[in-house]
Amino acid sequence: MTALTLVAHALTPALRGLVLGGAAEPDAASLEAARELKLNADEVFAGPEPAAVKTAEALGLTPKVEVALRDREYGDWTGRSLEELLTADPQQVGGWLEHPHTAPPGGESANDVLIRVADWLGDLSSASEDGAKNVVAVVHPAVVRAAVLYVLEAPAESLRHVDVRPLSVVHLSAHTGAWSLVFG
Repeated sequence: MTALTLVAHALTPALRGLVLGGAAEPDAASLEAARELKLNADEVFAGPEPAAVKTAEALGLTPKVEVALRDREYGDWTGRSLEELLTADPQQVGGWLEHPHTAPPGGESANDVLIRVADWLGDLSSASEDGAKNVVAVVHPAVVRAAVLYVLEAPAESLRHVDVRPLSVVHLSAHTGAWSLVFG
């Protein structure tokens, strides 16, 4: 059995301002709050964003950076705020928000992220079929949302209904290749 704890990385100015993508540094106060979380792991992963790696380090963990756990690729919209984009092109941005098959220019769709995260979860459960393993992954909130939808077999349209805040913790377990959401 694999026990996976997903931790949404610390708050960043980009998350606070609804800025898409980029490599924002985490807030010092949010990193300090991360130090209060106590997690044990046999294996630790982090998305490649500085906020994910630094949050893992604040947790006292040494992560392996896993590109499959990166935030969504926003293409031409990277570094722009959602408010700015909605003002510039409300129809295109509205369509992107409502339809998970739609990608920003040069970016990834929500479905692309779901598939990428599902593939990583499949590889993780296959790699640890030999015995019990505790894994921690510190990632962007978008990756946590994608993992939850995959585990619940929810449609991609549900993505906007899952709110993941910085330092949120989600527990999953895999037994015989099937993932479950764990409460408690």
